[in-house]
Amino acid sequence: MMQSQILAMPMSIEDTGIERNLLMGLVVKAMHVSGFSNIPDLTRNLKLSRSVVHTLLEDMREMALVEFLGIASGDPASEMRFNLTSKGHGWATDALAQSQYIGPAPVPFEAFCAQVENQNILNERVNQSALSKSLADLVLPDGLVHRLGPAVNSGRSILLYGPPGNGKSCIAEAFGGAFQQTIYIPYCIEVDGQIINFFDEAVHRPVSAPSLTSENTSLLRSKAHIDPRWVHCFRPVVTTGGELTLGMLDLTYNTNARFYEAPLQLKATGGVFVIDDFGRQQTKPQDILNRWIIPLERGTDYLTLHTGKKFPVPFNELVVFSTNMSPVELADEATLRRLYYKVEIPIPTRDDYARIFANICRQHNIELQAETLTYLFESFYSDKSIPLAGYHPKYIVEQVISMCEYHGVPVNLSPDLIKMACYNLYAT
Repeated sequence: MMQSQILAMPMSIEDTGIERNLLMGLVVKAMHVSGFSNIPDLTRNLKLSRSVVHTLLEDMREMALVEFLGIASGDPASEMRFNLTSKGHGWATDALAQSQYIGPAPVPFEAFCAQVENQNILNERVNQSALSKSLADLVLPDGLVHRLGPAVNSGRSILLYGPPGNGKSCIAEAFGGAFQQTIYIPYCIEVDGQIINFFDEAVHRPVSAPSLTSENTSLLRSKAHIDPRWVHCFRPVVTTGGELTLGMLDLTYNTNARFYEAPLQLKATGGVFVIDDFGRQQTKPQDILNRWIIPLERGTDYLTLHTGKKFPVPFNELVVFSTNMSPVELADEATLRRLYYKVEIPIPTRDDYARIFANICRQHNIELQAETLTYLFESFYSDKSIPLAGYHPKYIVEQVISMCEYHGVPVNLSPDLIKMACYNLYAT
């Protein structure tokens, strides 16, 4: 698997790119709150090299912030233990008053920007095989994948539109699986002395460490020297829906903890950002699109600290809007032309519907008879003029399973059970 440029572990305070006092504040807070008392504990918590932590502790000892307690036992291999002095605890209290952030040391904002460029999503080209594989679980119309491929490779913006329940959201989220390169995500970033929490376990998926074999011993050795302030991850897929507001696209400042949380689009850097159910937000679609005009065209977004400092951040991601609305209902023509790819996801044909139904039945080990589909098409869709939808088969089968389990009978797709499921589907 291809990956972005490897970052070397800083071996000195200067190499970290972070001010000494900020690092020292992280050390005293970790010792004060978490009770860490030796170098291994601090290196694991702060994601700094042993040499950097040792230097910080030596400086703190000279400042009478810490005292050496000796080793934990008579074993010479045991680690030296440290303890905060009363002055050190005072330092920690002052540091916590400025910011309650405790955890991995941040990376400099400049280093973050440089790494984003190194692992630019435009550096990776998605081929037909990779995209088809990522969409393999979906039944899609002929030719649709060929339309989606150039859009994914553009790294610009895509509008997926069409009737609800036909796979737009699944398609958008599957785009992330088409990218094969891995990237490095910082735990947090330092900007103008402020800490922005970046790594999010809910959206960032770390690459599992390989097992130790003769083939990857050299790789493991190189990974041991990577800056631990960065997490080796797959390209992220960040999804938001009807809950999206313009405020969620700005830095979130916790007034109590006094540090920031990166907004959604920043966490999606280097990956895919999906705005699902576009048009159902409380904010007007035109206003949301206006927010993206400069980032989409210039590759730069702007964020603001609570101090008033405004600064540019890289905007490097594939943005996908998914909507049930017609494009002309979303925005004016001038705005829509800035959405470079507009792809309609139609309702399934009868053949595609039958394939979807067969796949769902196969997953549940249910026998599907041709008469079942005939009954559905003639008694439900044709008679009641209800359009086909890709989500119907899963809904119907799950309803039938629930009814069979309730009545204690083997799962079967009898006309009566399907009829009841269809009543729940559209209440007709």
